[in-house]
Amino acid sequence: MSRTKVAIIGSGNIGTDLMIKVLRGSRHLEMGAMVGIDPASDGLARAARLGVPTTHEGVDGLIALPGFDDIELVFDATSAKAHEANAAALLPLGKRLIDLTPAATGPYVVPAVNLDQHLDAPDVNMVTCGGQATIPIVAAVGRVVPVEYAEIVASIASKSAGPGTRANIDEFTETTSAAIERVGGARRGKAIIVLNPAEPPLMMRDTVFCLVTAPDPAAHDEIRRSVEKMIAEVAAYVPGYRLKQRVQIAPVPAGQPVETLLQGDGVRPTHQVSVFLEVEGAAHYLPAYAGNLDIMTSAGIQVAERIAARKAGR
Repeated sequence: MSRTKVAIIGSGNIGTDLMIKVLRGSRHLEMGAMVGIDPASDGLARAARLGVPTTHEGVDGLIALPGFDDIELVFDATSAKAHEANAAALLPLGKRLIDLTPAATGPYVVPAVNLDQHLDAPDVNMVTCGGQATIPIVAAVGRVVPVEYAEIVASIASKSAGPGTRANIDEFTETTSAAIERVGGARRGKAIIVLNPAEPPLMMRDTVFCLVTAPDPAAHDEIRRSVEKMIAEVAAYVPGYRLKQRVQIAPVPAGQPVETLLQGDGVRPTHQVSVFLEVEGAAHYLPAYAGNLDIMTSAGIQVAERIAARKAGR
């Protein structure tokens, strides 16, 4: 069976985990190159030991590799700023990019929500770890009742947040907030990230709050069913993704000031939907507590697999 060759730019934790996932369990993908800028990085050394072509000269080194013409898909696991330069170099050469940075130069993609709409896009953006975990829930609520306001809180182990994550904190909140609206369908979105310094490190926890107008109790049951269905859809490609407790739906007290959270002409909501999630990593390369990184790499692989399968007519 012919496989689609992929390259990975970024030999850090995310890039290395992507490589391990491609090598161990991919149905339609084959490693074509691992690209970094630090010749001493563990990711490049590990790739070389596994027989994967490597370069420590960044995107220019990738373009110069003998097998570059055979590579069709490129994962970018660098930084928001670096992705802009990488896209400018690779898109004119016909390479398709799966962007795991918050650069958002291409359309936001959350596989369980809108992958089918963007299978032909040359450069897709995987939002953020918090976005991948929470936007499906906002969308699940939104397919039952309109979501006037959605707020997500992503709590990750500080130990799992490397230099790239820390350097892109501002982009994280901006990109995730925008995607909550554009992909999740909320009229207004808000994202908060917490780097938890606890030892031993805690698993990724995500909280989703949605303000909705749902006075009919029957709609509450439908919301719960929709969320549970979405949980199963995401868990199909992120096995450690799960609900921590039953979906909570509570009335918004008459005196609670929520107007500042709504769009100017928003309808005052009647209920708050609260969803509590946990994401456990698959521990392919990263520790199990680093679910924030695993959900990104798992979502990226899901996109690449679907693109490759579609190309092959499967």
